[in-house]
Amino acid sequence: MPQSNHTAILLLAHGTPDVLGEMADYLVKVTGGRALPQEVVEELQHRYAQIGLRDQPGSEPPPLTRWTFTQAHLLEQALAATATPLPVYVGMRNWHPYISDVVARMRADGITHVTAICLAPQNSRTSIGLYRRALMAVAEGLTVNFVEEWPEEPALIEAFAQRLIDIYPRAAAEAGAAIPVLFTAHSVPCRTIMTGEASIAGARPGTPMQATPDPYPVEAKRTAALVFESASAQLPQLASTPWFFAFQSQGVAGGPWIGPTVEDTLTAIRDEGHTAVILQPIGFLCDHVEILYDIDIAFRAYAAKIGIRLERPESLNSSPTLAKAVADLACQGLKRLSS
Repeated sequence: MPQSNHTAILLLAHGTPDVLGEMADYLVKVTGGRALPQEVVEELQHRYAQIGLRDQPGSEPPPLTRWTFTQAHLLEQALAATATPLPVYVGMRNWHPYISDVVARMRADGITHVTAICLAPQNSRTSIGLYRRALMAVAEGLTVNFVEEWPEEPALIEAFAQRLIDIYPRAAAEAGAAIPVLFTAHSVPCRTIMTGEASIAGARPGTPMQATPDPYPVEAKRTAALVFESASAQLPQLASTPWFFAFQSQGVAGGPWIGPTVEDTLTAIRDEGHTAVILQPIGFLCDHVEILYDIDIAFRAYAAKIGIRLERPESLNSSPTLAKAVADLACQGLKRLSS
């Protein structure tokens, strides 16, 4: 096994602007260099303002940044508890601290062996594929074990299941009936899950790609099924409850995005006679704009408009079970580095 003082864990996350004035530059990073219309920038500034982002430098970090570094700290603690104390670094693809800058700091710290874990369990060319590309472009001289996906990691499933169990009895009692569960994951462009032509942002049209479907939709639904199965085994009243799946937060540009949408699914749930629903996102590991705005504000308002009360379990955020899941992945990665 590589010497522990030369080995580290690198957590990779999306990144988010620190202040509202950085939004346009941030979105250029997200789209791979394509500027978005001013009205789109202003709409996203509005959404981020609704979840507390300000325009004063030095204000509290945005939720995604704050929780990601909290998760890194909890991972260090979890690794220390397994007698595998290792430093944990955080690199963001679209904002500070950029992956390239963090890799440079790791080199300066003497790191030569890295296990990289994306804080996105389900694999897609437009998520994990882009993280891998960004890391490997600057990883010359490093031995890297890159965790491709972890949608069925047992402790991850248990972490989500426990959050669902925590909310379900109260919500069902208040509704006076069984409440369906709607699981969600972030939508991706339809071109992402097509075979053949390049679908990664920044790749030239016609660039050869793997001739296999993108695994993301299947993996997202598999995570949801396992979460419901685990929660039902621990909370029998869930067993007879219907569950649904939708893709949320479709983009405003770049062609069609995969569905069904949350709005269409909520309407279908209402039409089946339900008056309440629990919406649990299983593609996100902490609070950020797609949860705090899209779900807590926009989807909740839409549900109320059509006569449904929408409840959401607490995000994983500082969940010790999530920390265990990532620690298990890190330990598996260390074994691969030593083989």
